[in-house]
Amino acid sequence: MTEDKLIELIAGGETLTVEFKGEKREGLNDADLVLAAVCMANASGGHILVGVEDDRVITGARRRHLGGTDVNKIRALIRSKTMPNLETAVHEIIVDGKPILSVYVPQSPLTSNSLGTCVRRVISTDGKPACVPYYPHEQVGRDNSLGLDDLTARVCDAATWSDLDPIQFERVRRTIAARSGDKALLELSDEDLAKALGAVETKEGRVIPCFSGLLIFGKEEALRKHIPTHEAMFQVLTAGADVRVNDSFRKPLVELAEQIEERFRARVEEREMQVGLIRLPIPDFAFGAFREALLNALFHRSYRENNAVYVQWRPDRLEITSPGGFPDGVTTANLLTHEPKPRNRRLYEIAKRIGLVEQTGRGVDKVYLGQLRYGRPIPDYSKSDSTGVRLILRGGDESMALAAYVFERERKTGPISVKEMIAINKLFHERRITSAALAVDIQAGQPEARSVLERLVEEGLVQPKGEGRGRVYHFSAAVYSALGSPGAHRRVHGMEPTEQEITVLELLKSHDLIARHEVMERCGIGSTEATRLLSKMVRKGVITPQGNKRGRKYKLPDNQA
Repeated sequence: MTEDKLIELIAGGETLTVEFKGEKREGLNDADLVLAAVCMANASGGHILVGVEDDRVITGARRRHLGGTDVNKIRALIRSKTMPNLETAVHEIIVDGKPILSVYVPQSPLTSNSLGTCVRRVISTDGKPACVPYYPHEQVGRDNSLGLDDLTARVCDAATWSDLDPIQFERVRRTIAARSGDKALLELSDEDLAKALGAVETKEGRVIPCFSGLLIFGKEEALRKHIPTHEAMFQVLTAGADVRVNDSFRKPLVELAEQIEERFRARVEEREMQVGLIRLPIPDFAFGAFREALLNALFHRSYRENNAVYVQWRPDRLEITSPGGFPDGVTTANLLTHEPKPRNRRLYEIAKRIGLVEQTGRGVDKVYLGQLRYGRPIPDYSKSDSTGVRLILRGGDESMALAAYVFERERKTGPISVKEMIAINKLFHERRITSAALAVDIQAGQPEARSVLERLVEEGLVQPKGEGRGRVYHFSAAVYSALGSPGAHRRVHGMEPTEQEITVLELLKSHDLIARHEVMERCGIGSTEATRLLSKMVRKGVITPQGNKRGRKYKLPDNQA
């Protein structure tokens, strides 16, 4: 902890991850310091700053030991008085001649003090942080949601090597060979392959499957016995919610994904369009987006929840539901920007090594890009809650023109980023966009949204209008022309000033007198802009006003009439 960082934390005030403990009136006793650490550990972790009052005034921390404050003793105190033992980082920093004790507490597995008191830090109803009791019913599944208790990494003591299916080992090898898996795994025997992937462990000379091993290699009867919550459903529903197809699966995950993908391919329809010499397929639903969404649902679900993964095919949309809410810290508002946080880390690492999921952990980008490049709506996670992650991929009318433009653009200049694709999609549908509006959609700050739009301006895709907070963006004339709507640029952007003057003069050649509203309609501008344009032309002497303000009209000068 540096002095500059400490001053920055103080300036930001108390938050969920920063707590002030002033000692101006009375000293903070050891028991309260330990409880404050427990409170922080059971939330998101953070800093406890002793010697700072609630109003951010630095009053200084008292000396806690003979001769001063021994930070090692503070660290040892917290470790010895918490269960499980908390490891903290403690520093004493002098600011304006006054000592501040900084205690950094990491987010940790469920923790209490040595007396068994369990509390956590929350934002209370008045908007301020507070330390409240952490009741048993609120603790269920917490460590699992934090990725601190990975069920898939545990050994299933009731299982044996014979519960694993040799056919599934071959299926995994085929996946490794076909995709971007670790090719070194192909040379290993079944047992060595399972060990290399962390799918089994050896105990007292016996090779015992982990839960991840059962989910990847297990026989179907072993899965039913040892992981009864493991199930997936593929359903086809009519507009009236009648179920036409209702397939249930309890197969190991690689085979399960393949079988659901086969059902998707059998139902998806494609239209084709000619782009130069290439025929470009436009599917009802993008396979890449569906596949990543399906794998996310299967590999990140909570296996503690007694519910199935659902894939529901409806006439206008796909709905994919995965049991268990988002991992702690991930929300619908930061899904695009939050670092990957797998719930089942061991299972996820296996999936990465065999090439089944994205090595970068950014599969969600593929879900977005698969929708957006065809002009369809942004993936919808709004129905997600603590019981399940629910994704809606809407179908409906695609845009052949946008799909063709994106294809040509990427063929010439390389892949379009997901944030740029969101901006392009929004502009296609809404014609105009501001950096403030785009910031919400790309889940970032306004400066980053402005940077995305200005980058598109530099590339010639987008044209700005206005300055400062009123600055808006729209497609350039070249993009509208490529999309087959050359007139749209003028409707959206309006005419250039010189074009407006020419239009007014052309209008006067066929009309002796014109009113302001006629100029507004012909030039596609507002009242204020029309007034400014006509006043400018009067000053230049190219038109002459006639009549009072309300009834004022304009004509050509007598020598030009």
